[in-house]
Amino acid sequence: MSAFKTLDDLGDVTGKVALVRVDLNLPMQEGTVTDDTRIRAAAPTILELSEKGAKVLLLAHFGRPKGERVSTQSLSMVVGAVEKTLGKEVMFVPEIAGPVVAQSIGILRAGDIAILENTRFWKGEEKNDPELVKAIAANADFYVNDAFSAAHRAHATTEGLAHVLPAYAGRSMQAELEALDKALGNPEKPVAAVVGGAKVSSKLDVLKHLVKQVDHLIIGGGMANTFLAAKGVDVGKSLCEHDLADTANEILAIAEASGCTVHLPYDVVVSKEFAANPPSLRTCNVHEVAADEMILDAGPNAVETLGDVLKTCRTLVWNGPLGAFEMVPFDAATVALAKTAAALTAEGSLVSVAGGGDTVSALNHAGVAQDFSYISTAGGAFLEWMEGKELPGVAALSA
Repeated sequence: MSAFKTLDDLGDVTGKVALVRVDLNLPMQEGTVTDDTRIRAAAPTILELSEKGAKVLLLAHFGRPKGERVSTQSLSMVVGAVEKTLGKEVMFVPEIAGPVVAQSIGILRAGDIAILENTRFWKGEEKNDPELVKAIAANADFYVNDAFSAAHRAHATTEGLAHVLPAYAGRSMQAELEALDKALGNPEKPVAAVVGGAKVSSKLDVLKHLVKQVDHLIIGGGMANTFLAAKGVDVGKSLCEHDLADTANEILAIAEASGCTVHLPYDVVVSKEFAANPPSLRTCNVHEVAADEMILDAGPNAVETLGDVLKTCRTLVWNGPLGAFEMVPFDAATVALAKTAAALTAEGSLVSVAGGGDTVSALNHAGVAQDFSYISTAGGAFLEWMEGKELPGVAALSA
């Protein structure tokens, strides 16, 4: 990973104007923010710059207004939630460039914070328009990117600004990049990856990249059924992409050539219907699934074996659940393996990095999220990083 500057590299910023790209794309219900995780992630960077005396201007997108002003997607809606989390007053500025922003900066004192309007109200944002970049940058002294979750997009405020202003990684971005480097950039081997979820098709590039990078690939969820079917196992009426059998076999062949062991469940939890604690629930060998049954979780023997695999590893990357974890009892395998990973992390033998929406929910559900070395809240950016792609927002910081 090429070097990037952090807040530690800033000189005296008293009275200087910082443009800080954060993620304020927050879940809302009836005009109220329902989850402030993303504000809390950005808070250390915002407060550090404020305490150092900078005038802090927050840049963020909200929803998909596609270059139009949409009143229900104005960032004025989140000001209250941001003030509450930061414990400071925050000014709202209804523009992102031009004289209105310049006037607002004149009103702000050193250490004050303002949120600029939704960057996606301007068509030039998603096009990374150089003129818009120049206009936004004209009001500022330096740029800080603290939004890893938007780093896979080459937009004006995620990538463009880093080329025209002195650019730094915020604390959340820095923590993310350091954790990801430990997980796949320069990991301590052996490395295991857990990849779960419903469909192989959504994670083809991830799987193809990982089998060349890791020592053990653990495949779970509906994806495992596709691999089992490709190997000739009858998976009954399980969720399965039968048309991807050739692709699954190709991934298995790449794994074998690369010295990566692929782990698929050999005992499974099945049911005739997808419902909580159904009467038809049973655990069986993977070759004993009936035509009218569906596989909904990995079985206890498989999980025990996977736990033993993790005990031999030094690094773990986790994306996606092992079963239909949102319904009891099909959460058992995910919870059990997550607890093993958390215990190994706690005793210092494993570096564990997890990411993606479902994964965060599953680890919270297992009650072990705080025990992993690092949890990324980014969805698309985390997946693209797992695919081995360069993220424009990150590349621009190290340019």
